[in-house]
Amino acid sequence: MAELSETYACVPTTERGRGILIAGDHKTDSIAYCNGRSVIIRRLDRPLEVSIYGEHAYTATVARFSPNGEWVASADVSGTVRIWGRNGDRALKNEFRVLSGRIDDLQWSPDGQRIVASGEGKGKSFVRAFMWDSGTNVGEFDGHSRRVLSCTFKPTRPFRIVTCGEDFLVNFYEGPPFRFKLSHREHSNFVNCVRYSPDGTKFITVSSDKKGIIYDGKTGEKMGELAGEDGHKGSIYAVSWSPDSNQVLTVSADKSAKIWEITDSGGGKLKRTLSCVAGSGSIDDMLVGCLWQNDHLVTVSLGGTISLFSASNPNQMPISFSGHMKSVSSLACFLQDGQKAIVSSSYDGIIIRWTQGVGFGGKLKRKNTSQIKCFSGVREEFIVSGFDNKVWRHSLCGDELGDSDPIDVGSQPKDLSLAAQSPEIALVSTDSNVTVLHGTAVVSTTKLGFTATASAIAPDGSKAIIGGQDGKLRVYSIHGGVLAETALLEKHRGPITAIRYSPDGSSFASADANREAVVWDCVSLEVKLKNMLYHTARINCLAWSPDGSMVATGSLDTCVIVYEVSKPASSRITIKGAHLGGVCGLAFSDKDSLVSSGEDACIRVWRLTPPS
Repeated sequence: MAELSETYACVPTTERGRGILIAGDHKTDSIAYCNGRSVIIRRLDRPLEVSIYGEHAYTATVARFSPNGEWVASADVSGTVRIWGRNGDRALKNEFRVLSGRIDDLQWSPDGQRIVASGEGKGKSFVRAFMWDSGTNVGEFDGHSRRVLSCTFKPTRPFRIVTCGEDFLVNFYEGPPFRFKLSHREHSNFVNCVRYSPDGTKFITVSSDKKGIIYDGKTGEKMGELAGEDGHKGSIYAVSWSPDSNQVLTVSADKSAKIWEITDSGGGKLKRTLSCVAGSGSIDDMLVGCLWQNDHLVTVSLGGTISLFSASNPNQMPISFSGHMKSVSSLACFLQDGQKAIVSSSYDGIIIRWTQGVGFGGKLKRKNTSQIKCFSGVREEFIVSGFDNKVWRHSLCGDELGDSDPIDVGSQPKDLSLAAQSPEIALVSTDSNVTVLHGTAVVSTTKLGFTATASAIAPDGSKAIIGGQDGKLRVYSIHGGVLAETALLEKHRGPITAIRYSPDGSSFASADANREAVVWDCVSLEVKLKNMLYHTARINCLAWSPDGSMVATGSLDTCVIVYEVSKPASSRITIKGAHLGGVCGLAFSDKDSLVSSGEDACIRVWRLTPPS
């Protein structure tokens, strides 16, 4: 059997020029945010404690905890809101089509009976409030002419709803049933976020015009502004109130977070600018989301870095952690300073080091920041290719990947492989050629008479196997860097998608797009394990356990299957729903721990117990 032991969560999906509105549950010190079709819930005090909900049919945009913390309402780009149980089997309570387009924000009423959602729509339908159990409308929301970016519910009676958006307007509604009361046009650019104070006496709006404006919570009249002379120098994307309603936290495109003291008269006086962790100074350091929860001040950068400051001790350096934002395509595991290290890569060019049992260990810096198509690693040596004709070698040095000069292999690489016992030897396959590298030198380039789709080099660098679009495997010997074909294997019925040698080089495994995997003996070239046909879609990746006793396969069907080579294929461990959207990467960190990655941008560590 397989038991999930750790999840290294993805970070929120961000978009340049837009804020993100993360939610919090103060009772459990949890936050919720969205990435792809997933809603991620994670504990601030225990970042490895992660829960992921993946039942949306479209890209999820926002999620909010109900006031009692038992339910979550989440929305997506189709205008659908799903209300589901936070605990247990996450049963779906209700699903409503609320707007005709993307939902950007939603809020529960303080009694947990109503929900208001805002975003894109047709005509004047940019906001809707409804009963959470029946979907019945509880008001009409006229007054906006463009996308409504944010909405908020007054947390005390009498209830009020405030909305703001791309038409520069802040609209105030009384109810229920809710009706338009008044409108403000104090801002001169997009109004990105509106939030009521916990005591309901005030609400604040922040805008791309770099201003924050405070209003009376009951009447909706303007009270004051955040002090302009100390203000942000860029768009303000998000705002969050302190639990005592006396302060607010704001974040901006100027890469700063500020704490403001709100006076009784409604003005805002700068109390502190938070010392954010030094970044590269790039646009990824822009701050696009924030949350003040209990003693935590949470900020989110455009690059996805989540920083936790202490409200009671803001001079203390923040705890920062990050992750992938896009599909994680490749993994490598090795021991570093006595700890199990995992290195993962995603196609957007991000390479991250993780420490098993600890989590995020840092993004690995490299001079070449282009997208990554292929990635392979052996211990602390890595080889990477992008969507051009070039290959880079990297050696891990602290938090940096030492860059070699790019190696031009003539056309776009399809697969990369390092010789485990001699990582200076690498095999690079393209559509029609295979190249052997020694360090950064091209030793040989061999023209192939078929279209290559996958390849692997033996641990000692003496052999290679290349799989083709035709489903055939060609075995080559390597002498002096020159390849000579020695055998042709015909067992697969679809294009080859992955090939991996066992650690000792005595066996290899291959997989195809027709969902079958095969384990072969390297000497006799006979099949050692067959009938590995339990996936329902193409197999994307393969991995061997360190002792060579097990092979794991990951598929587009979201499942991971682990086989024992010495037992029939029917004696297998199946991990269903390992990654939403499909499994892209697999690696063993030890004989009992399997690491997987996928389209959901998450990484998971599974503890394996072979079936009795």
